[in-house]
Amino acid sequence: MIASARTWIAAALLALLSVLSPAHASLLVLSYHDIRDDVAPKGDPDPYAVSTTNFAQHLDWLRAHGYQAVSVQQVIDARAGRGTLPDKAVLLTFDDGLRSVYTHVFPLLRAYGWPALVAPVTSWVELPADQAVPYGPRDFTTGDFLTWAQLREMHDSGLVEIGSHSHDLHRGLPGNPFGNQTPAAVTRIWSESSGYESEAAWRARIEADLQASRALIERNIGQAPRVIVWPYAAYNDVANGIATALGMDLSFDLEGRAQATDLGLQGEDRADQASLASLARLLMHRNPDVRDLAGELRRDLSLDGMRAIQVDLDYVYDADPAQLARNVDALVQRIQDIGPSHVWLQAFADPDGDGAAEAVYFPSRHMPVRADLFNRVAWQLRTRAQVRVYAWMPVLGFKLADADLQRELQIAATNANEIQRLDPSDPRTLAIVSDIYAELAANSHFDGLLFHDDAYLRDDELPAYGGGVPVARTQGLIDFTMALKTAAQRWRPKLMTARNLFALPVLEPASEAWFAQRLEPFLAAYDTTALMAMPQLENVDDPEHWLRTLAETVRATPDGVARTLFELQTVDWRVRAPLPGDTLRAQSRLLQAAGIRHLGYYPDDFIGNQPTLEDARDAMSARAFPYLER
Repeated sequence: MIASARTWIAAALLALLSVLSPAHASLLVLSYHDIRDDVAPKGDPDPYAVSTTNFAQHLDWLRAHGYQAVSVQQVIDARAGRGTLPDKAVLLTFDDGLRSVYTHVFPLLRAYGWPALVAPVTSWVELPADQAVPYGPRDFTTGDFLTWAQLREMHDSGLVEIGSHSHDLHRGLPGNPFGNQTPAAVTRIWSESSGYESEAAWRARIEADLQASRALIERNIGQAPRVIVWPYAAYNDVANGIATALGMDLSFDLEGRAQATDLGLQGEDRADQASLASLARLLMHRNPDVRDLAGELRRDLSLDGMRAIQVDLDYVYDADPAQLARNVDALVQRIQDIGPSHVWLQAFADPDGDGAAEAVYFPSRHMPVRADLFNRVAWQLRTRAQVRVYAWMPVLGFKLADADLQRELQIAATNANEIQRLDPSDPRTLAIVSDIYAELAANSHFDGLLFHDDAYLRDDELPAYGGGVPVARTQGLIDFTMALKTAAQRWRPKLMTARNLFALPVLEPASEAWFAQRLEPFLAAYDTTALMAMPQLENVDDPEHWLRTLAETVRATPDGVARTLFELQTVDWRVRAPLPGDTLRAQSRLLQAAGIRHLGYYPDDFIGNQPTLEDARDAMSARAFPYLER
C-alpha cells in the first residue's frame, strides 16, 4: 500500500452516493476492506479494518431501516434502462481481495442472503510464497489474501460478483522529478533518463495490466470481470475507456461527495453524463460502529462549511533546490497546523504580479515552464496536510510562448493597467487554453479548479462579444470556463469548480456591464463562488458595514449562502503591508455571525508567518466542525 495515499483517502472520502433511477430510487455503495474479530474499537493500526461485530451490526441496522441489498447485475440493468432499483438500495463492496472476505464476510452474506462485489488485486492472489506486500501496519503474505478456489466458491454461490482491482496498479510510481510516489493508474512515470512516460506508453501499460487481471479472473472464476474498482480512487476517462473496451463498463471510485445521476439514461444522453463513468462509495474507515454509520448517513452536508487558503506557488519556488525543498516543507507544515479544508494552489507563475501567467508550474507545450512544481506541492498538501487542493488557474490571462500568436489573440484594452488577456471569442484561444488545462490535469493530482479573477470583460472590450448584451457576455465567459473544466476532466474526473467574483457586481448589479460577471449565474454554474470580500481593496470607509451589506445581499440570493465563499484579504495592497491579525479574526467572526458558512483568505505568507499561525488557525481551521468535501 502507499501509506501517504491511504492517508489522503482517509481524510477525503466520507460522503454518500445518491444515484437516481427513473423511479428515483437511491443507491448507497459501501466500501470495506479487512473484516477481523480483533479490531480495536478506535485507533487500530489499520484504519481500514472493521470488526466483525460492527460489520454484522451494519447489516442489521441497514435492514431494519429499510435498505435493500442489490447486486451488481441490478445496478447494470438499471443503468441500461432494463429495470429500476428498489428504494434505499445498498451495494456492499470489498476491496483488495483479503482472506477475511471469505472467512468472516462470506458466512454473513449467506446468512443474510445479501449480494456483494469483491474486487481482488490479482497479483496479490498470485503472490509467491516468498514475497510480501506492504499493507498498512505490517507486510501481508500469501496467507492474507484470497485464493482462486475461495473466489470461485463465492462466485458460484450466486451472491458474490468478482470484479477487478487491477493486476498491479495498487502501488505508487515516480510521478515527478522530485520522487513523489503517485497512484500507478494515473501516473505518467518520470525517469531521469527519459523524462515523462508518453501518453501512448501509459495507455499500453494500463491496457496490459487490466488485460492481465481480466484474463486471470476469467480463467480461474469462469467469468470475465464486468467491474473495475480503481485503486486509490485514481482513474480518468481514458482509463475508464480502456476498461470498458475490456468489458468492465461499470467502475467504482472513492470520490467522497454526493452526486445525483439518472441510472435510466441511455445512448447519447448517457454519454453526456460524465458522473456515470465511476460511481462513488462511502468508505468504512476507523471501525465505525452502528452509531457512526447512522450518523454519517443522516448527516446534513448542506450545513457544513469550507475553510480555504489561497496560496501563491511563486512564494514557494526557488532556483536553489535545497531552499525549494525547505519552502515546500514549511508550507505543508503550516497548512497542516492551520487545518483548513481546502487550499487553492497557484498552478501558474506570475512573478511580476500583473495577474497574467508568464509561465506554468507543470509540463506544457504552449507556455514556458518555470518549474515542474505544482504536482509535487499539491500531492504533499493532499497526503500530508490532508486538504482538498484546487488548481488556481487563469482563464484568459496568459502570455503565450508564441509572441506572434500572443499579439494576434490579446484583447486590445484601453486601460494599460488591465490584466493582459486573450480574446475568448477567437476559437484559437479556447483551443489553446483547453490544451493548457488538459496538460495540467494529465500531469497533476488535484480535486478542483479555481478560475482566476482575470475572467472579466470591460464594457469597451470586444463589443461584439455576446452581442454586446451584458447577460450574454457573462454567460459567454461562464461557458468558456465550463469548456476548460471539460478539457481537464478527461484526465481528472469529477473536478469541483470555484470562480473568483468581484464584489461590485454583487452590490451593484448594473455593474455587470463593466465586468461580465454576476452572482446568480455564477451560483448556477460553479460549485463555489469565491467572492472577493476585500474592503481595503475596494477602498471603503467602513469595512464592517460593507461586509455586513455584502453578506445581507448574498443571504437574500437563492443558494447564496450555500454556494458562496467570502474570501478575505490579509494584505493592504494600497500600502503594501500586512493587515493586523485581529482584522482577519474579527472579519471572520462578523461574517459567521451574519450567517456566512464558507470563508477563505488570500494571500498567505508562510515564510513571514503572515497572518500569524494563531490568527490563521483561529479564523480558518476546519477542525472544529465537519466540513463539506468539495
